[in-house]
Amino acid sequence: MTRYGAQFGPDITFLGVDRCDLDDPASYAGADVVIVGAPFDGGTSHRPGARFGPTAIRQTCYLPQDGSRPHLALRVDALRDIRVVDAGDVEMYSGDVERSIGALEEAVHAVASSGAVPLVLGGDHTIALPDATGVARHHGYGNVSMLHFDAHADTGHIEFGSLYGHGQPMRRLIESGALRGDRFLQIGLRGYWPGPETLAWMAAQDMRSFEMTEIGRRGLDDCLDEAFALATDGCEGVFLSVDVDVCDPGHAPGTGTPEPGGLSARQLLDSVRRICLELPVVGIDIVEVAPPYDHADITAYLANRVALEALSGIAARRKGITHDPAGPLLEGR
Repeated sequence: MTRYGAQFGPDITFLGVDRCDLDDPASYAGADVVIVGAPFDGGTSHRPGARFGPTAIRQTCYLPQDGSRPHLALRVDALRDIRVVDAGDVEMYSGDVERSIGALEEAVHAVASSGAVPLVLGGDHTIALPDATGVARHHGYGNVSMLHFDAHADTGHIEFGSLYGHGQPMRRLIESGALRGDRFLQIGLRGYWPGPETLAWMAAQDMRSFEMTEIGRRGLDDCLDEAFALATDGCEGVFLSVDVDVCDPGHAPGTGTPEPGGLSARQLLDSVRRICLELPVVGIDIVEVAPPYDHADITAYLANRVALEALSGIAARRKGITHDPAGPLLEGR
């Protein structure tokens, strides 16, 4: 596995956490979470630039890069209460998709096999295929469910003459048997793709997709409750895949395929916190941050906080916290 610091941009770790080397298992032995960068946008169908996402997510924060981030509501400090290390970026050449996703799958599998949760910073959504496959190789094919936040279903068959791209990873995961279609939950879909043939294929796999109109009518929490029940029925682990375009472009402008009418940043952060607090999460990726189209780092800040909410939820769960506190920040007032 060929890796080095950051493939694009300064050689830094996520908010100053310790570095590790996936070729040296001792450097991440005992880690709870290992950050892996996946700077690949060779599967993009519209605006490229997500290869610069990992660097932006790692460093976009106004607080010191000191390896500490106390969570106000959960009363945990994820970067100190659990061991989080950063393996740098996998070498991914956007002109060779099969070589790139093969290298990423091996990196993610190495992390999962060590007992840590891989948190992969993308990159376009092509990387969900090697990410979830690498996790499923360790936990067992069909034994991991998927919670997929996205404006798009990403269940296309052959696009631009290729089986691989950011519009197809979910189909490839189900076809391979790595993940079960009936434990594949999609949240935030909207817009004008895919067409009837692909939707019919999805229905045949028993996929469950919560379109934004349904979320608006029922409420996000109600939809999440249903998704959680399905995700934990017959599967021991949950993979969380977050495409930032699940949010309305006003909240995440720096992405390759923006679609109006999505979740708010607050809704996404609350959802990610709930998932990592309440469910046995065994893998995470955060994708489609494209800094060339961002304004005032809005999208990079959001993705950084998605990562922190996920880490904080994992830390709280491991400390025995089972629900999100709803009380006042300061007691005795």
